[in-house]
Amino acid sequence: MKDKILVTGANGNLGKKFILSKGEVEVCALVRSEKAKDDLMSFVQANDIQDVQIVKCDYLNQQVIKELARSCKYMLHLVGIIKENKDNKFDLVHKQTTKALVASIKGSGIKKCCYISILGAKEDSKNTCFSSRGFAEKLFLDSNMPSLILQVPMVLGEGDYACKALKKNALSRINFTFRKHSLEQPIYAEDIIDVINVDINRTLKGNHSPSGIKALAGPTSLTREKLIMKVAKQLGANVKVLSLPLFLGYILARISEMLFSHPPITRAMLGVLDHDDDIDPLPSSKELGVNLTTLDKMLDATMST
Repeated sequence: MKDKILVTGANGNLGKKFILSKGEVEVCALVRSEKAKDDLMSFVQANDIQDVQIVKCDYLNQQVIKELARSCKYMLHLVGIIKENKDNKFDLVHKQTTKALVASIKGSGIKKCCYISILGAKEDSKNTCFSSRGFAEKLFLDSNMPSLILQVPMVLGEGDYACKALKKNALSRINFTFRKHSLEQPIYAEDIIDVINVDINRTLKGNHSPSGIKALAGPTSLTREKLIMKVAKQLGANVKVLSLPLFLGYILARISEMLFSHPPITRAMLGVLDHDDDIDPLPSSKELGVNLTTLDKMLDATMST
């Protein structure tokens, strides 16, 4: 019998990439809506992927998840947002969901959890996205379940939202951004998938695998302006990056929150995007068993799609 991996938020970009790379294990993929289930089913069928069970369920339904977790050996938790709206609040998506999941897998066959968090997450942060992520991290750390928490910055993967947005900005003749000197340290999505697969293999074989919070990013930290201009040069375009005052962004975000149930930008989201990412990723990458993709190779792979 093949080992089974429980994956939450399986219809997202990282979830699909993991399913595509999963090897010989089975996957129990959890999604929250019928639309997400249909989308993931189409992806699985189009890529002729075997041994994937797709389940639509409420992540707060402990009874259902407890039953599903009974036959699983590892849990990959991919649920997370940087922008909340009236339907998806940080408290629900990060705090309540994680609390229910941790309770649901107690006594199951799951040997370890991996939670993809975000650089800057801290329970006492004034930013509600960072603080709710920090709260979720603590739930894993305080449980009796060995847990690997990966704090990552901007993730670039083929065809994902971040790549499309970056490409759009680079192809603009004039790009307006808030604080263009904010530091970005993008990581290649496939590197995160490699970390996950290495950790799963180590865990299933009973080998030592790292636990706790590990900050991981790409090998290059550069300003947002330089990143946009680097992409523009690769695409053969010319762009001028102009910086808008950050306080103006917060004013616009506040107005947006007041007027719309699904605001295009929020103050918490702006705070996350403005976070300076500049860490030394080598210690964590070595411990986690992954060779980081260079920025040039990352952009070659993601900006051509």
